[in-house]
Amino acid sequence: MHLISREHTVQWQVRAFILVFLIEATVCQIRYSVPEEMRKGSFVGNVAEDLGIDAKRLKSGGARIVSGDSSEYIRLDVDKGILVVGDRIDREQLCGQTSPCSLNFEMILTNPMQLHSVVVEVLDVNDNAPAFHEKEMHLEILESALPGTEILQVSATDPDVGINALHDYTLQPKTHFNIKVLSSPNGHKYAQLYLSGALDREKEEKLLLTLTAVDGGEPQRSGTLKIHITVRDTNDNAPVFTQSVFKASVKENVPKETLVVRVSATDADEGMNGLVTYHFNRMSSSVAQLFHLDENSGDLTVNGVIDYEENKIYEIGVQAKDQGGQSTSTNVIIEVTDVNDNAPIITLTSFSSAIAEDSPSGTTVAIINVKDLDSGKNGKVDCSVNGNIPFAIHSSLKNYYTLVTNGVLDRERNPDYNITFTAVDEGSPPLSTNKTITLRVSDVNDNAPVFEQSYYEADIMENNSPGLSVFSVKAQDSDSGQNARVSYLLIDTELNGNPISTYISVNAESGVIEAVRSFDYEQIKTINVFVKGQDGGSPPLSSNTTVKLNIRDQNDNPPQVLYPVQTGGSVVAEMVPRSADVGYLVTKVVAVDVDSGQNAWLSYKLQKATDRALFEVGSQNGEIRTIRQVSDKDAVKQRLSVIVEDNGQPSRSATVIVNVAVADSFPEVLSEFSDFPHDKEYNDNLTFYLVLALAVVSFLFITCLVVIISVKIYRWRQSRILYHSNLPVIPYYPPRYSDTLGTTGTLQHVYNYEVCRTTDSRKSDCKFGRAGSQNVLIMDPSCSGTMQRMQSEKSILDEPDSPLEVRLFDKFIPTTNYACFFQRFILLFGLICNK
Repeated sequence: MHLISREHTVQWQVRAFILVFLIEATVCQIRYSVPEEMRKGSFVGNVAEDLGIDAKRLKSGGARIVSGDSSEYIRLDVDKGILVVGDRIDREQLCGQTSPCSLNFEMILTNPMQLHSVVVEVLDVNDNAPAFHEKEMHLEILESALPGTEILQVSATDPDVGINALHDYTLQPKTHFNIKVLSSPNGHKYAQLYLSGALDREKEEKLLLTLTAVDGGEPQRSGTLKIHITVRDTNDNAPVFTQSVFKASVKENVPKETLVVRVSATDADEGMNGLVTYHFNRMSSSVAQLFHLDENSGDLTVNGVIDYEENKIYEIGVQAKDQGGQSTSTNVIIEVTDVNDNAPIITLTSFSSAIAEDSPSGTTVAIINVKDLDSGKNGKVDCSVNGNIPFAIHSSLKNYYTLVTNGVLDRERNPDYNITFTAVDEGSPPLSTNKTITLRVSDVNDNAPVFEQSYYEADIMENNSPGLSVFSVKAQDSDSGQNARVSYLLIDTELNGNPISTYISVNAESGVIEAVRSFDYEQIKTINVFVKGQDGGSPPLSSNTTVKLNIRDQNDNPPQVLYPVQTGGSVVAEMVPRSADVGYLVTKVVAVDVDSGQNAWLSYKLQKATDRALFEVGSQNGEIRTIRQVSDKDAVKQRLSVIVEDNGQPSRSATVIVNVAVADSFPEVLSEFSDFPHDKEYNDNLTFYLVLALAVVSFLFITCLVVIISVKIYRWRQSRILYHSNLPVIPYYPPRYSDTLGTTGTLQHVYNYEVCRTTDSRKSDCKFGRAGSQNVLIMDPSCSGTMQRMQSEKSILDEPDSPLEVRLFDKFIPTTNYACFFQRFILLFGLICNK
């Protein structure tokens, strides 16, 4: 190849011809032309402008050149939106003698997906000179040859096409020989050398001719062939072929040494002058490697691999020579028959490896290119995809197919698809090609979490420790990734006016339900917990479940005795007459247990008794009855200890003391029960409160005393001032002042004193109460001589002349040593106030 001058390059400036076809609003075809041998980076065409697309769209859409073997020659400059030469283009190497020579490729854009077909026609430049198969040839010719005798047919080859192809032949010198420029059926020109004048061996035994082949390019290029001619003695008959043109056909890919055709020529001479041999006359070196010509038999056989896709017809020149130097030429035209030897080729042009499961029907998944190098029916291809999948294939452009969705995608049923493209040609037998792609279906949050059960029920023992794991719920989400991550939430409700979260918590990750506090069966027996399972999708989906927690009872409460009532400072006694018969109902122990079930079943037992042979306790009802006749020998004072026990495990119990008086009258009972020991704790508490009251009253007394003295001093000073003044004196009469015996100035004061006495100064108090029934007596053993005390105090309270203060103190203040002192203090305080 020869470099093209700058001036010649300028003459072949780029000329663009654009043909745009809209196919389904996403496919266009553009055609450009560019001379061969352009420098790398030379401008080819402004594809962005020609398509009416902004150059930024090419870059954002990831525009790229796909398919074909021409991608190395043409490159897309995405930043400028132009096509440039990617590598040196040699039209002859690329297309040979095929004209026009085109580079076909596709340009793909995404978001949205667009497919544009681009055809770049490579224009020929005159960069190749005609060339002969041989540089020199040696011929022999009889001197008796007549003018017009055909000597030789020869041709040169020029890889260029069009005007740059082989144009003409010239011969120098033309003294004895001349040429005719002829054309073969396929338009190829060749030179026929013939004798134009008589030869004389004795004058010129050897001749040198120069045959020049020129093309029509600018500048014109040429090639030469040196022909050496030796003039021999007379052989007046030349070989004659049996046919002017030999035609044959051969299938591609036939094995070597397959006979194509047999050429035959005859010579009327005898002897050596009639012996004919066969030789290739004019043929390119590449064709010479495909065929072999037997010079003796004229058999033309296959010597290489014949490929229909490379060349469909061969034209071979054959020369027949006799031994006397006579020769003649003919043409052998071989047509190659196509065989279905090429399977379709599937090229994945564009492909998205993942598709969202909510993609609508008709979404483009992939674009493929299918082609078959064979021709005719052998090159016709039908493409399909495997069945039972929600995808379909459509033909969008010649040799192009688009794979689109054709149904509903569900990742939970089919997370991925293996899609097989099958391309089958129409040859016999048909050839096919399969190509499998794997399409992954990406997840969409279209499934809510589902709990294993819509309703749960669990038990928890009361008195549990806070933080105890009570139960666990589990929800499954058939989505994947973040969409399948389930979080557990406690739905806000109220229990007994408090938020449910103050009782129960739910672990957001594991779904474990924990107790926030310790439960008491006696307060709460059931808790309904509403749990929501929510996935991590956007927007999130959720579902709810209900968990019913049953609080189970523990035996944590002992029985409580309601009757008889146990008091700290008094004694309750049940009276039984001595005339009571067997089974006499003395009293009934009443007890309850706030627990439930077996824990609340109570049984009664007589633990201790003064006389076990006299009383019994009903184990189920707690009734105390006599089991024998009461006699005079039985003690008046009977003490029974009854234990009340529940049926829990372990059991709990309570003990009650029942005092029974076996007597017919109250005096007998009083004399017997006066010796009961007093409750020490009760006495200690009463003493403490009395001392505290004394201290408070003492403080108030001192404070009042100071105030009163201050007032008296102030009044005294005022009276002294009035006494020394001239103002009239208004006498002041204190309360309870009376004029005695008609005289004024005499003040008679009434002093009332209350004497508090008790039969035992060590005792703190004496209490009286009215019996609730005829056979129940409430007594305080610390009061001896009780009846006498009651009568004396009643007389004091009933005195109409007694001061109200004294009567109130006698009624409400206990008559102890401290009380007597306190009463005296109050009386003294009243007298001072009167003063």
